Amino acid sequence: MRFVVVRSSAAECEPNCPEWISAEGTIEAGTPALLRRTLKTLGGRRLPVVINSPGGNVEAALELGRIIRKNKLDTAVGMTEFSGCEPEMKNCHANDGKGASYFGMAYDRGAMCNSACPLMFAGGMQRLVGEWAFLGVHQITTTYHRERLLYRTTYRMVNGRKKVISTKIVSRKSAGSYKTYEMSKAVAKRLSAYLKEMGIGEGVLTTMKNTPASGIHQLVTENMLRMNLVTSVDSVDLLTASTVCEPKPVPVNCREIPANRNAKPAGAAIAEAKPAPAARPIAAAPSSEGREMRFVLVRGSNPLCNPDCPEWISAEGTITAGTPDKLRQLLDGIGQRRLPVIINSPGGDVQGALAAGRLIHERRLDVAVARTDFLDCDPDAAGCVAKDGLHAGLTVETSADCDAACALMIAGGAKRLVGSSAHLSLHALEMGEKVKAYLDEMAIGPGLFPAMQSVLNSSHRELSQDEMQEFGLTTGRQPVDELTGATICKSTPRPDNCRVLPAANAAAATPAKL
Repeated sequence: MRFVVVRSSAAECEPNCPEWISAEGTIEAGTPALLRRTLKTLGGRRLPVVINSPGGNVEAALELGRIIRKNKLDTAVGMTEFSGCEPEMKNCHANDGKGASYFGMAYDRGAMCNSACPLMFAGGMQRLVGEWAFLGVHQITTTYHRERLLYRTTYRMVNGRKKVISTKIVSRKSAGSYKTYEMSKAVAKRLSAYLKEMGIGEGVLTTMKNTPASGIHQLVTENMLRMNLVTSVDSVDLLTASTVCEPKPVPVNCREIPANRNAKPAGAAIAEAKPAPAARPIAAAPSSEGREMRFVLVRGSNPLCNPDCPEWISAEGTITAGTPDKLRQLLDGIGQRRLPVIINSPGGDVQGALAAGRLIHERRLDVAVARTDFLDCDPDAAGCVAKDGLHAGLTVETSADCDAACALMIAGGAKRLVGSSAHLSLHALEMGEKVKAYLDEMAIGPGLFPAMQSVLNSSHRELSQDEMQEFGLTTGRQPVDELTGATICKSTPRPDNCRVLPAANAAAATPAKL
């Protein structure tokens, strides 16, 4: 788990914007020390902790919760979308002179706090889990390591008896290890005492005990309220939205930066961030602009789906003449499997978009507008290798765009979804007659083509969900989770893009931590 201080990138909140601590990743034994280091740099400022974690070390999670409670911090389950510099970047200077090291937006869709993470989360003063976030618990997995020890004992004889003078270990050898998947009475007593200390109901511990270590029990809002695990039904927006600094008195996590700021980046951040999704240019999403479209096979990484998880094709970047060949090559590699195509693109080559759309139509694939957040490594990063050919990820609609020629790829889908947080924009395209014939071929309503061609090439018109349905461009108002959500593989009929991995590869097969 890494901790960075983030300032809202929403332009409308300046000069007084909310800030928070982004806490993302697996909880390890050394994680509490990292949080203490971050808090030390804040000089007593009380920023909320926005958490996205699959869990990890139980003892460390308890320590984190106590640190959070001692410092009277709020907690929320959420992810941070960075603008400009990101924590993984080195020597990034995009935010120099702006008064903060990182800028971004917090959102709850797809965010998780599972296994040991709820113990950390429980330390918050205010504790928030939005309706699109996941919080889940299960049994503790304890790993015992055996060692074979060889001692050297020094003694002397006193009155005919041996008197031991010293005993030293001269060698250690591993004698294997074993795991238990049930909570011992000692551990249960310690967790019960901790939850009572935090004011959390015993129902959390009961649910943990009753859920196998290989599974995960996602708690619903009503139960979390009853157990006092959450303090209200609000989401992370209550702490991080661009408007939170407007009321009087101003919340403690707001900080004013004068308009003329030449200060060096402040606080406990390690790098910096990207322009805000809220102030997005209506053209391309920052993550895909300027990069040729790539296609990547992804498997859902939310523990709620294991071992039967959804898979999809992430399509991000600018459409070029070579895009259809790349897509065909990937589809040929997966045989007859029908995986949805999740698209985030600023548009591009019209001929390439027409060919890619026809290929999607020919294979009867579903499509949706969204980004893919990769949880293993970015496919473009040097040395990033997908395990078994599949990257681990989650789909996110926030800041996802499909502009200009991208709409033609969407038109090829069997099921076509653009959720309320995603954006689809049009402008006039070249090859007008071919575009019109293609839309007719895809059975898209007659109103889309004139709407498209009426917008000057130098500008964009963003369609509302009502307009997209009226034009027949989308087949429903559902979000991307309809195709990639953690629980879709439990539905009947079971979607085509669900697959059970062999036990050796499944994330839940050998649980080593809570």
